[in-house]
Amino acid sequence: MYELVCIGASWGGLHAIGQVLSDIREEVDQPIVIAQHRHPDSTSSTLPDLLAQQIQRPVADVEDKMPIERRHVYVAPSDYHLLVEKGSLALSVDERVQHARPSIDVLFESAADAYGPGVIGVILTGANQDGAAGLARIKASGGVAVVQDPAGAARRSMPDAAIAATVADAILPLEDIGRFIYGLCVEPAAERTT
Repeated sequence: MYELVCIGASWGGLHAIGQVLSDIREEVDQPIVIAQHRHPDSTSSTLPDLLAQQIQRPVADVEDKMPIERRHVYVAPSDYHLLVEKGSLALSVDERVQHARPSIDVLFESAADAYGPGVIGVILTGANQDGAAGLARIKASGGVAVVQDPAGAARRSMPDAAIAATVADAILPLEDIGRFIYGLCVEPAAERTT
């Protein structure tokens, strides 16, 4: 059973993340953790506020040692790395990775270390290679690797790098990713009860 959904995005990510979150049906109660590249000076609450307008789930910028709760959406704050620990989230101001803080690699690698095969990793649009190594770590740990189809991405560098780094379980148009996550999280549970 999957315990956590991790999403990484950069250039064009606000639209892409909003689309994926709005397409994930209510029955999916796994927590969702997001690293979206933002300018270090961006207003911290802006991204969570924009996402909260599009979905019916609690959305928050992460605070250090925040517990992970079902159905919640957690966003890496501007200029902090976000790390997953078993049952909670942590923040770090370590050096930038792939020129980014928050780094998608840092988020994904820590999630894979904490939850192993219980992680679904999703790489969306972006103009660099951040997230490729992290998605490979999720896949190597037994988790699921999902990548937005580069042909439909606002910037295809990040999806292309992720596809080159690991064998993705699914390469999908943006509008199909939420339904795929639903299939992973809800349909297997329904099959077990019948």
